[in-house]
Amino acid sequence: MKDAKAPVKIWYQSFVDPKQQASYFVDLRKALASADPDVQYDVYGITPPDLELHRITEARCSAQVLRNAVRAEREGYDAFAIGHYQDGGLYEARAAVEVPVLALGETSMLYACMLGRNIGLVTINPVFIPMHEEQVSRYGLRERITAIKAIRTDPTELNRAFTDASAFEAVLRQFREQVQPLVDDGAEVIIPAGGLPALLFSRLKDFAVGGAVVLNCIAVLATMTVLAVKLRRLTGTRVSRASTFAKPSEKALQEFLDSLSP
Repeated sequence: MKDAKAPVKIWYQSFVDPKQQASYFVDLRKALASADPDVQYDVYGITPPDLELHRITEARCSAQVLRNAVRAEREGYDAFAIGHYQDGGLYEARAAVEVPVLALGETSMLYACMLGRNIGLVTINPVFIPMHEEQVSRYGLRERITAIKAIRTDPTELNRAFTDASAFEAVLRQFREQVQPLVDDGAEVIIPAGGLPALLFSRLKDFAVGGAVVLNCIAVLATMTVLAVKLRRLTGTRVSRASTFAKPSEKALQEFLDSLSP
């Protein structure tokens, strides 16, 4: 166990490609550095990236997440952060490694519960609504996440919005249009359900719509991951192995890693 004051090094796992979506990576590194300049956030992507908006693509990327979580632990990282709202590979990675594993969806939803009673999600495309409904159920938050809506865009359009002001305004306009009915129905906290929109809107400090707080999910994940590292160093407490996150046998883990080899 590292000393409580030792430098913190975090593997931040994105689901986009660092070459195809370079502008996203530039902004993401800036956002992470501003969250805590004393923490080393190393950002990694996935190739090919998550562009097809389908469960099978989520499954493919999830397998890479688990492999990278194992690699991160072996390379001495203090924690592994999954910067993808669907939380692909979260439970599997948490079961496989000893370092803290946090993900954008779970972390932002749980933190949102401290900011308001009724929470709304706005995702990037209607195809993700059923997946988010499953997340909400898995995390036991059906009484808190009151509604899920979607804008109609895709990763390519969202990536363009990082450098094109008109594209950014178009995404923001769509987002506000979906948020207002949620606010009218009593939502107090709004979560941009996606790594791309979450980063896009992180540039809007104190962002709110009709009095409802719009969560800066990137800052929440970055900060909560550091907090998880510090709490583990301070208390020694780690993820429970009693049931849900029971560790696999070495053979099972190696078989999985071997299955991903070329």
